Amino acid sequence: MAFALAAVGELVCVAVGSRTGQLVAKPLLMPLLAAYVAARGGPRPLVAALLLGWGGDVFLLSSADGAFLAGMGCFAAGHLCYLALFGRARTRADLAVGYGLVLVVTLALLWPGLPAQLRVPVAAYSLLLAAMAYRATALGPLAGAGGALFLLSDTLIATGVAEWPRPPGADLWIMLTYVAAQALLTAGVLRGRTGAPPAARSPTAGAVHD
Repeated sequence: MAFALAAVGELVCVAVGSRTGQLVAKPLLMPLLAAYVAARGGPRPLVAALLLGWGGDVFLLSSADGAFLAGMGCFAAGHLCYLALFGRARTRADLAVGYGLVLVVTLALLWPGLPAQLRVPVAAYSLLLAAMAYRATALGPLAGAGGALFLLSDTLIATGVAEWPRPPGADLWIMLTYVAAQALLTAGVLRGRTGAPPAARSPTAGAVHD
């Protein structure tokens, strides 16, 4: 509930253009979600991913190039935590092709407009992000949707960095898709830990399943 209230507050502040409100609300989001995961006994890599997202959120409150790179580094480390959580579960090959095409096309379109010093970092980050979004599908539709929304949110940010014309309400859409992404990834990971173990709850059921 606390995370939901902070998320609504952040989105309202973005919608009305309240910079002060964003400075208060945005840094609350990921720590509150991480606290929820910890209270539920969730996996430590998930808590780490969310807290790294908090670091990225704080850095991206600044418009400096150095802060942008630091924020991107925090999110990249968070994606590595997500990848560790997703493990080696099987995923669909057609989704790998789809995400690969999205990555290549997006980078090809953005590349000319990106500042020279950001091209390689953005390309490396985009590869990691696409891998996370693809692997998230292994945990089911919630996590898969979260990964896709994370990719969409960061792509919208990248179009701004490349100085593409911004659609109306771009900042609101960026924040909305980001908040939804983190919430869905969290729900997907937690459900993946608690939603599949009828065998674990009942030795007899486990024997029948085997």
